[in-house]
Amino acid sequence: MKVAITGATGFVGSRLVERLVEAGHQVVVLTRSVSKAEQRFPQAEFPSLEFVAYSPETLAEWQGVICQCQGVINLAGEPIAEKRWSVDQKNEILNSRVDTTRSLVQAIEQAESKPQVFVSGSAIGYYGTSETATFDEGSGPGDDFLAEVCKQWEAEAQKVSDGVRLVILRIGVVLDNGGAVAKMLPAFRAFAGGPIGSGRQWFSWVDREDLVSLIIQALTDGQMQGAYNATSPNPVTMKQMTDSLGEVMGRPSWMPVPGFALELLLGEGAKVVLEGQKVMPKQTQASGFEYEYGELKDSLKRFV
Repeated sequence: MKVAITGATGFVGSRLVERLVEAGHQVVVLTRSVSKAEQRFPQAEFPSLEFVAYSPETLAEWQGVICQCQGVINLAGEPIAEKRWSVDQKNEILNSRVDTTRSLVQAIEQAESKPQVFVSGSAIGYYGTSETATFDEGSGPGDDFLAEVCKQWEAEAQKVSDGVRLVILRIGVVLDNGGAVAKMLPAFRAFAGGPIGSGRQWFSWVDREDLVSLIIQALTDGQMQGAYNATSPNPVTMKQMTDSLGEVMGRPSWMPVPGFALELLLGEGAKVVLEGQKVMPKQTQASGFEYEYGELKDSLKRFV
C-alpha cells in the first residue's frame, strides 16, 4: 500500500514508519518540517520515503497526495503530560488533534480517488478517570478535559467520507525506550524509584511494538472498523507497574513520588497520571489481534 502518515517523527510514528518500510509499503510523511523529518529518516537508510510539507490550517498542495494513497494514518498531537496545563497548552492539546483530523478528512472528501482506510488516533482519556470502574470500547465518554478532547477528536474523524473504512485507536500509555517510562528510569537507577501518587490508580499500557502491529493490522484488515482500545489486556496499578520496573532493573521501588509534586509540575495535567483508568481491549481481542508483549514484565524486559 501507499500510506500517508501524520505524526511520523513522533515516538510511535517513527517506529511505525520503520515497520511499514520493512514490510514493503510506500510511505508519505506529512510533516510541518521537512528538514526535521529528513533528519529523523536519512535518505541513505530510507531511500523510498516521500516527504511532503503540510499545515493542518491550510488545504494546499499536500492534499493532492491523498489521491495517490490507499491508506491515511493520523497520529498528530501535542504531548499531553510534558508541560504544565496552562490555558494556551490546553488549547494546543485540543487544536493540534482536532485541526489536523479535520484537515485530513476534508482532504479525503475532496480527493477524486479516495483512500480505502483512515486510521485515526485517539486516547483512553476518552473514558475519563476512575479507580473502580472498568472500561471497554462500549463504555461511554467521561466528562473531564481529556475526555472532551477525545470526543471532539473522534467526532472529526467520524466525518470521513462514506466508503472509507474508519478505525479509531484509543491508545494507552506506550512503553518502550522513551516516552513515560524513560522519565522514571533515572530515579530507579539512582535507587530512588517508586510509585507516583497513591499507587492505587490504574495504569493501562501498551508495548510500542504491539501498538505498531495493531496500527498495521487496522490498515490492512478490511474487517476492522470503529473504535478499538490500543492497550494490553493486562492493565496494572501504578504500584504494580513500578514494582515490576524495579524488579526488572534490579532496583528497589520504595520511594513514592507525592501527588502534589506532580501537580506543581503539570498542574491540572497531573490528573492523567494520578487518577488513571482500567481499560480492557475487548474489541481489539475480538478482532483476532495477538499481543507479543501482553504481560508487563515481558514488555519491560524488552527495552529496560
